[in-house]
Amino acid sequence: MEKALNRQKVLLQHLVPSSSSSSESALSASICLAGDSAAYQRTASFGDDIVIVAAYRTALCKSKRGNFKDTFPDELLAPVLKAVVEKVNVNPSEVGDIVVGTVLAPGSQRASECRMAAFYAGFPETVPIRTVNRQCSSGLQAVADVAAGIRAGFYDIGIGAGLESMTANPMAWEGSINPKAQSFKQAQDCLLPMGVTSENVAHRFGVTRQEQDQAAVESHRKAAAATASGKFRDEIVPVVTKIVDPKTGEEKPITVSVDDGIRPNTTVADLAKLRAVFKKDGTTTAGNSSQVSDGAGAVLLMKRSLAMQKGLPILGVFRSFAAVGVDPAVMGVGPAVAIPAAVKSAGLEIEDIDLFEINEAFASQFVYCRKKLEIDPAKVNVNGGAMAIGHPLGATGILNNTIHEIMFS
Repeated sequence: MEKALNRQKVLLQHLVPSSSSSSESALSASICLAGDSAAYQRTASFGDDIVIVAAYRTALCKSKRGNFKDTFPDELLAPVLKAVVEKVNVNPSEVGDIVVGTVLAPGSQRASECRMAAFYAGFPETVPIRTVNRQCSSGLQAVADVAAGIRAGFYDIGIGAGLESMTANPMAWEGSINPKAQSFKQAQDCLLPMGVTSENVAHRFGVTRQEQDQAAVESHRKAAAATASGKFRDEIVPVVTKIVDPKTGEEKPITVSVDDGIRPNTTVADLAKLRAVFKKDGTTTAGNSSQVSDGAGAVLLMKRSLAMQKGLPILGVFRSFAAVGVDPAVMGVGPAVAIPAAVKSAGLEIEDIDLFEINEAFASQFVYCRKKLEIDPAKVNVNGGAMAIGHPLGATGILNNTIHEIMFS
């Protein structure tokens, strides 16, 4: 308890603008780790580190039938790009680069849509923007790219963002498949439907149907509780858009500010009635898989010294990043190897981490990763995850629930 109180006191210090005369002592990268002397010593060499000063997202809505089904992708991205600069009074012209994680849309088209969104949000033509695709980690990669750009001195301020409209761009293979892939087992496995890889995870690592359904119930329960308590209110930017009645064609203006996929009354008994989708006698169902969603998110990054100079709140520190490949036949287990790598590069141990966010693409991989890393369930996805809130592929890694959970608590 004392350790937690110490960390909260330090966090509150971040939220109070400091004068330039006090900036030297405040520049310690390890200040966020106060109360844990061992962690402090292991990270004391990071110096003028990269910090997050603003983080916002849209609500997440069900693809093709949710409140964003008639919203263009660029109109999803624009509100969060605008929010991360406007809410902390940073001039858009100061931003050196915007990197947007996105998965499904054709590259040149999505790049143009993102550029359009930046103009809607008030950014001048001098601010560049590009996209990056690392599948479901695209949002995380966008943030890492921006942090690297700042650290390298390419620019002082950057935005990492994520965007996906799975309504506008459903998952599909374009063009023909090279027959050569059939001669390489791992290349062939790259073509497996994601649901099949979920079944592979469950089979290979012994994740039961009961465990998967229970994880899904917990995700919905936590997300519903977070919504009811107002935890998501400050991180969601309301989006003014339209929705069209499919029967009458009537267009109605709406403001979307609440995730529409959370089912608070979900039970294990209800989920047990669902049939497996990808394999006869399998364990992966619509109920213990992530939701196909539309949404966007963004974070504003800069060096700590600049944030202090501007008197901006420091919500978090970009300490490290790791990407590690795994067998494509069980692609969802990536976090089980990437998390230890990222923690190690930060000079920390798994035991030093108080909160984790792990993607819930499927309950099978989520349960496996949590068990493999021996993480206390009370520390993981404390406000629910993709099974309840949604999984807009390119944006999932940038939804920043953990940052706001720390602020809320």
